[in-house]
Amino acid sequence: MFNGIGTTEVIIIAIFVLVFFGAKRIPELARGLGQGIKEFRQASKDIKKEIEESSRDIDDAINHEEKEKTK
Repeated sequence: MFNGIGTTEVIIIAIFVLVFFGAKRIPELARGLGQGIKEFRQASKDIKKEIEESSRDIDDAINHEEKEKTK
């Protein structure tokens, strides 16, 4: 089912979560987990964008220096 986690383990975890948190809290926990994952993905995209922009700026600066040297 999941990488390295069998069906039995998933069932045991599901039962533990149900007993520990109760049926009323599970949707609330799932929403919180989903929101956390969404924010993590957005932060990852933002970081990737910043790195790409910085890389582009460095490339532009290097190309500008090379053009100045050839003049």
